[in-house]
Amino acid sequence: MGRLFKILQMLHLRKSILALKLIAGSFLFSQCGIVGINYNKPKVYVPDGWTRSLAQDLNGSNPSIEHWWKKFNDKNLNVLVSRVKHHNKDLKIAAQSISIARLQRGVASSQFKPGVDASAGATRSQSSEFATGANINPSNLYNSAVDASWEADVFGGLKRNLEFAQRNQEAATESYRDLLVSLYAETVVNYIDYRTLQQRISVANDQIVSQQETIRIAKDLLDAGLTSKIDMLQAQTDLNTTKAQLPQFKAQLIQVRNRLAVLTGGYPDSVVKLLSRSTHIPSPTRLGSIGLPAGLLRARPDVRKAERELAAQTAKIGVAEAELYPKFRLFGQFSLQSKKLPKLVDSRSVAYAFGPSFEWKIFSAGRLRKNIKIEEARTEQNLLSYEKTVLAAVEEVENSMAGIEYERDRLRELEKALSSSEEATTLVKDNYKEGLADFQRVLDAERSKFSLKDQLSVSRGEIAKNYVKLYKSLGGGTTVSDIWIDAPRAQAKGKLKDRNRNNAKN
Repeated sequence: MGRLFKILQMLHLRKSILALKLIAGSFLFSQCGIVGINYNKPKVYVPDGWTRSLAQDLNGSNPSIEHWWKKFNDKNLNVLVSRVKHHNKDLKIAAQSISIARLQRGVASSQFKPGVDASAGATRSQSSEFATGANINPSNLYNSAVDASWEADVFGGLKRNLEFAQRNQEAATESYRDLLVSLYAETVVNYIDYRTLQQRISVANDQIVSQQETIRIAKDLLDAGLTSKIDMLQAQTDLNTTKAQLPQFKAQLIQVRNRLAVLTGGYPDSVVKLLSRSTHIPSPTRLGSIGLPAGLLRARPDVRKAERELAAQTAKIGVAEAELYPKFRLFGQFSLQSKKLPKLVDSRSVAYAFGPSFEWKIFSAGRLRKNIKIEEARTEQNLLSYEKTVLAAVEEVENSMAGIEYERDRLRELEKALSSSEEATTLVKDNYKEGLADFQRVLDAERSKFSLKDQLSVSRGEIAKNYVKLYKSLGGGTTVSDIWIDAPRAQAKGKLKDRNRNNAKN
């Protein structure tokens, strides 16, 4: 092996000057320019302010939307959101997408460094006597080789490819954040739906008790000959109609419960105990500033994702344009070849090749330039998509604020109507007992009161959900610095190792 090292040293001394010249020349040439377009973040017009204003505490230039679900002051809800963050399967899938994008960036970065391959082999062969005209005995050939190559990024195609990979990784990260915001909002909305359904069931049960009392009164009057059987039958019809709503509510309740279980990464029994602790419909107890429209460009991950996708696509123009120019490479090969294995390390078994090369696609029938046009068109698509995302963001905020404002007005009127309906129901029942009102007015009053109570429950739930929509539309739930990726990635690796270990045991 000492002789082999001397041979390598001799070759290195002979070729080092030439290698340095080629590398230096390629490096200087690469500084001449870079293909493609240098990306500049586009300027998008957004309004200076919102068209409507809610409470005074919602106004201000600095948004307060981080951990917004805690403003509902519901410990059970906080537990559910925490479970989503740590156990939701969609989040873990998105985390793996970031890992893939990070690795792809590493692949793009590795293209700047030389590649080295090693090989070795032994061959025994014999030529055909009919082909050579002589009877040649079988021969052996032993060889080992090291190949190295390096591409000089003369026109910046590799730089653009690395730029694309970096921005694609950033877009994957924003996609994770966008999913996080959506899952938080979906979890809170489903929780509100669950509590709203519980409230509607409670209202229906109260109405059933009231209707049963009405039937008792009608039966007593019927037995006394003071009313007809029709009144009691109508009361029984209303009672059965109210009871018929309960199975529908309960089925919806189970569906919402199961959805919450999936969102939190578990089976239905994992949330049963948690959901049984409270029955009230949560509502924000304290609000925060929603900021100004311009803040959406920084706060909403879907807007940031669209912008990063535009940046990545812009880099792909340079990748496509680099195909128009030649590629310069520096290659080297060192090998040892011998028919006898002991002679493989002898200096006379040395073979090598060393030098620069280039490759140039001179004619492609316009294919390369059409590819550039395709990437330019895709970049224009991404720009329009980015602008559309900003427009949709402003629309969602405006819609959610309008929903809060007008649902509040509706709730106030419903509360007034219910107060009047309860008083009217009491008076009608008293008059009916004294024979001053017919039974149909009693039934109408009870139907109205039940309908208003049910609408009140729905309205309170809608207001709470509109607040969720508002915080979601503002990008609430995560910030640039608040992202939980490494943990699910580590968990996924741990599960993969456990699975491999179990397979090995089996």
